[in-house]
Amino acid sequence: MSQVEQKIAELGLSLPESSKPLAAYIPAVQAGNLVFTSGQLPMRDGQLLRTGKVGAEVSAEDAKALAEICALNALSAIKMAIGDLDKIVRVVKVVGFVASTPDFTGQPLVVNGASEFLGSVLGDKGIHARSAVGVAVLPLDAPVEVELIVQISQ
Repeated sequence: MSQVEQKIAELGLSLPESSKPLAAYIPAVQAGNLVFTSGQLPMRDGQLLRTGKVGAEVSAEDAKALAEICALNALSAIKMAIGDLDKIVRVVKVVGFVASTPDFTGQPLVVNGASEFLGSVLGDKGIHARSAVGVAVLPLDAPVEVELIVQISQ
C-alpha cells in the first residue's frame, strides 16, 4: 500500500475502483510527467450519491463532502494510469464544477472539499492552483464534478 493510500485509510476511506466512463473517454491520460483526469463525479460502487442543484436540493455542506469523493475518485483514476500514487510530485491544478442555483455563490467553499482532502492525503504536494465554476447542469444531474492535473515522477 502506498503512503498516499495509507493516508486515505487514516481518514477512514479507501481508494475505490475507478468508475467506468459514461461516454467515449478514459478516466486519466498521462502526457510526459503530467496526468490529466477526466471529470469525476461523486460516484461510489457505480452509483451517483446525490443529484440536484447546490442551493436547492443539495446543501453547500453536503456538496463539499461530495467534492471530496470526487477527488478520491480522481486519485483512483490516477492510480489506474500510473500504478502508484506515491509517484505524485504535486497537484498542479484542480477544476471544480458546481451545478448550482443562479443565486448560489459558494462554489469555492464547495470545491474546498476536494482541495482540503488533497492537502490531507498529500501534504504540501496537494497545494494547487484551482478554478471553482458554477454551472447550470452536470452529467446525470450530479451536484459537483472535479478534475485534477498532477505532476508525477518519471
